[in-house]
Amino acid sequence: MRYRRLYMPGGSYFFTLVTEQRRKILVGDETIAVLREAFRRVMVKRPFRINAAVVMPDHLHCIWTMPAGDHDFSTRWRLIKTWFTKNCDEALRGIPDTGRTKRGEQTVWQHRYWEHALRNEEDFNHHVEYIHYNPVKHGYARRPDDWRYSSFRHYVNKGIYAADWGAVTVDFPESVGQE
Repeated sequence: MRYRRLYMPGGSYFFTLVTEQRRKILVGDETIAVLREAFRRVMVKRPFRINAAVVMPDHLHCIWTMPAGDHDFSTRWRLIKTWFTKNCDEALRGIPDTGRTKRGEQTVWQHRYWEHALRNEEDFNHHVEYIHYNPVKHGYARRPDDWRYSSFRHYVNKGIYAADWGAVTVDFPESVGQE
């Protein structure tokens, strides 16, 4: 069966990317710096706006808004994943052959990713909250402000959230995140 994606020029999307075999490799300032550089380099040639993001040890979530008239998030993700894989610490690239990869292929990421076209402002805001609460949900932080690799502080600085937002449990519908 062929997977079909919904492409909307100028649309906003929620994404989930997962490392191969959910290896916890997205840790440490150096690795996160390489990931940020991958995003920066791709954004120079293929602009888009990152509205919210969180990087967890074995996956990341983000919301992008595409430029008007442009819907090609697939190429952007391919370029980001490729640049990161080629430039990350060599130790992160090695993974036992699972039979799903071509011989000699360096596998850091699962081949697919999950995307959700955001339908309206409520859907957008709900996914932003999901992103910012994710470190608490997974037990990596007691509150969103404790997690360094998130856009949460940007939202606090803009006055959208109080710094103690999410210090209490937040329930999300089963469909949000699709992890």
